Amino acid sequence: MARYTAVRREPVCAPYRVYRVCGMPPPSSGGITVLQMLSMLERFDLSALDPQSVEAAHLLAEAGKLAFADRDLYIADPDFVPVPIAGLLSRTYLAERSALIDPEASKGPVDPGRPDQQQGWNYQSGVSPEMPSTSHVSIVDADGNAVSMTTSIESGFGSRLMVHGILLNNQLTDFSFAPEAGGLPVANRVEPGKRPRSSMAPVMVFDADNDLVLVIGSPGGSRIIGFVVQSVVAVLDWGLDPQTAVSLPHVLNRNGDTELEQETVAASLAEPLQALGHSVIVRDLNSGLHAIQITPDGLIGGADPRRDGVARGD
Repeated sequence: MARYTAVRREPVCAPYRVYRVCGMPPPSSGGITVLQMLSMLERFDLSALDPQSVEAAHLLAEAGKLAFADRDLYIADPDFVPVPIAGLLSRTYLAERSALIDPEASKGPVDPGRPDQQQGWNYQSGVSPEMPSTSHVSIVDADGNAVSMTTSIESGFGSRLMVHGILLNNQLTDFSFAPEAGGLPVANRVEPGKRPRSSMAPVMVFDADNDLVLVIGSPGGSRIIGFVVQSVVAVLDWGLDPQTAVSLPHVLNRNGDTELEQETVAASLAEPLQALGHSVIVRDLNSGLHAIQITPDGLIGGADPRRDGVARGD
């Protein structure tokens, strides 16, 4: 711990409709994966869809599959692995990936793509058991300064060790415990001094004049990405206020089952999604989204009703 130093890294940013969306770079997978999903969804007229329709759920799930396939193969600590960030965020590449989305049918789990800059890539996909003991806070002050911050100790009470009143995390579990697969090393394998891949996705959205319009993020393990994308779409495409956006029933897919939030309207989409070819699980989806929208008339906040956050302002 005495040798540990924080590393300042440039955010990853990409256009989405008339906006510019910025997020956290590797070793978090959140920023790239959120931006990939939004870019793949951009060709669809989401504003014409009911936010709780099977059509919207299908598109969110299919974009999630494609983005998570890339995430699991390519994203790890860039100090150890040559993450092809520019290739993964290339508009041309993401248009090709988006073209794989069939509005009428699900293809099931998908393979990762081959973005530019991945020539000579000698790594394999790996899975890490991310545990949801994370918090998020979004803040905008009177001077217009803003913070979108996600913090985690990985699982409940972290490593169960406390030093001077501070719980130590067990973030080691964000690594893939299998060092290789198919005879190739896993990019997110454990190595000395390496930072594990997370799914933290604190996001800021700017308009065409580069003015901040949205600050958002969530806890939730690797499901953070789906939570954040759905809420960003809810504000930017569906015109919902932040509280309504973060309260929407969740639908997401991490390149496997399409997960629907139990005891909500989303659960009623199980049969129609199965008819489109989805493998569906109805379960608890405990997000903790915090969002602030910046408007000409002032700030509008929203805190996820699934946890104990609250939107407050002076």
